[in-house]
Amino acid sequence: MNLIDTHVHLDSRQFDTDRQAVIDRARAAGVEGVINAGGDLNSSRRAVALAAEQEMIYAAVGIHPHNAKELDGAALAALRELAQQPKVVAVGEIGLDFYRDLSPRSVQRRAFQAQLAWAARLGKPVIIHDRDAHDEVMGMLANWATGLKNSPLNGRLGVLHTFSGDMAMAEQAIDLGFYISISGPVTYKNACQLADIVRALPLSRLLVETDCPFLAPHPHRGRRNEPAYVRLVAERIATLRGTPFDGLVGATTANAKRLFGLSNNALGEEVA
Repeated sequence: MNLIDTHVHLDSRQFDTDRQAVIDRARAAGVEGVINAGGDLNSSRRAVALAAEQEMIYAAVGIHPHNAKELDGAALAALRELAQQPKVVAVGEIGLDFYRDLSPRSVQRRAFQAQLAWAARLGKPVIIHDRDAHDEVMGMLANWATGLKNSPLNGRLGVLHTFSGDMAMAEQAIDLGFYISISGPVTYKNACQLADIVRALPLSRLLVETDCPFLAPHPHRGRRNEPAYVRLVAERIATLRGTPFDGLVGATTANAKRLFGLSNNALGEEVA
């Protein structure tokens, strides 16, 4: 069993007292790799530093919509420099959040658009945050994807992380060339729509994640999440789909390697 947790925030201060123990527990639970997503310039720097220190950690760099007002020319230049580091595999997390509105929506849109354009130039997939902004996110992604039909990214444009849309949205995203990532809420008793989506998703486009330290799966709900718990997410998905657990793990790990171009280090040879 070799799981990849495709979305973590191990740089969070919530792990400052026991980060190495958390990483060790993840390995013991069969997690061979994690993608640590940035949310602002400082967390992106921390993600890159963690990736340099820890064999199993890869990094994504970007400005979360909550922090979109911080994205100016200097910040974008700094992110471009960080993205040149060898274990930076994606731009993210980026997107729109119309639930908290911690940055003005017009500012969020500009930051999202700028980072999509930058990701295309870098040739790196994107990690998308979407909360209460489904239509606008999909509209912007559709426009972006139109210009990438002849790009090496075609078919692996990125991932909608902690997916919260409906099946029609998932199908549209997959048609554009995105993957769908499922996290802890799939284990909650009231997650009926998400359970139906998980059953219907093509296995070739499915990823698993924790989004730790947030969204801990049952029976840890309400407590700090950590990468070891991605196994609980995978077990629930396998049960919902009636799929052998090992098969589910093998498929989602292959998908993660394909999307992020993972190779060498802890994760073995790249999947073509």
